[in-house]
Amino acid sequence: MELYGWIQLALFVGILWAMTKPMGNYLVAVLDAQGKTFLDPAVKPVERFLYRACRIEPQQEQTWKGYALSLGLFSVVGMLFTYAVLRLQQYLPLNPQHLAGIAPDLAFNTAVSFTTNTNWQSYGGESAMSCFSQMVALTFHNFTSAAAGIAVAAVLVRGLARATAQTLGNFWVDMVRVTLYLLVPFCLVFALFLVSQGVVQNLNAYTKLTSVETLSGEADATPQAIPQGPIASQEAIKMLGTNGGGFLNANSSHPFENPNPLTNFIQMLSIFLVPSGLTYYLGRMVKNQRHGWTVWAAMLALFLLGVLACWSFESAGNPRITAWGVADDGNMEGRKSVSGFSIQPCSLL
Repeated sequence: MELYGWIQLALFVGILWAMTKPMGNYLVAVLDAQGKTFLDPAVKPVERFLYRACRIEPQQEQTWKGYALSLGLFSVVGMLFTYAVLRLQQYLPLNPQHLAGIAPDLAFNTAVSFTTNTNWQSYGGESAMSCFSQMVALTFHNFTSAAAGIAVAAVLVRGLARATAQTLGNFWVDMVRVTLYLLVPFCLVFALFLVSQGVVQNLNAYTKLTSVETLSGEADATPQAIPQGPIASQEAIKMLGTNGGGFLNANSSHPFENPNPLTNFIQMLSIFLVPSGLTYYLGRMVKNQRHGWTVWAAMLALFLLGVLACWSFESAGNPRITAWGVADDGNMEGRKSVSGFSIQPCSLL
């Protein structure tokens, strides 16, 4: 790894460490039904309205069985809703490409995957999903599955902190508060940042263009389609909610989702932000901050081991490319060329 790669890694770890305590303290306020946040003046009326509309008693806590039942029912209903949207896609709005409904097996696979925060994608997003499906079916689950995961983490911590208690909180309150006070506002700011950096965000039909090869007669006359859609909004919750895949099913390696080094760095931080803050939340709840930082250090050690392992394998070169005479010799600072084209290995981060 080159020097600037080590600097990036140190900067990443340093910023993540600095953000862990503020995020942990904020999670304490969000996951406490009586907690107060700086968003209360704007969000508290919405929270109260949702409680009234859904007949939720925020003061009434649940046992672990009641909490698990609520989680299971919510997940099943959400999965069936997503399955229905995907199957009926051709009849729903915001489908400028007139894409057909998703096949039953693929719709079921996708609905289950997004419900469980697995986000396995067996399709090309731009060629299979309409804007409506991307926003209402998939992005919806990016929020709810992330909120459910945070809620379950909170229940685990409460179980450790309340050794003799019979209740562990209220699933519906946790879902509402995590969504309103954490995921929605953070993703709104994050999406606006991504748009400012060039990430696509619209509801337009795909842009058709004629390539230079077509004009020169070197390719057929079929115009190339450039995907459009609500990419930035889905990218924001995909990263903050530790989801995978994405609008273009390229896992943030597509320039429409991740156009420059700054967005790449911020997106990496966003994936780690909530899990990192949860370790501080753990320390606060069990009244032993050393315990929280120990968990954080263990997670960091596993992360660094993974980074170094990936760097080791990537710096070794690819034997298939070596056979073509263009692979580097294991020195990440080296440069090889063939046929006049220069190949510069990228740093890991």
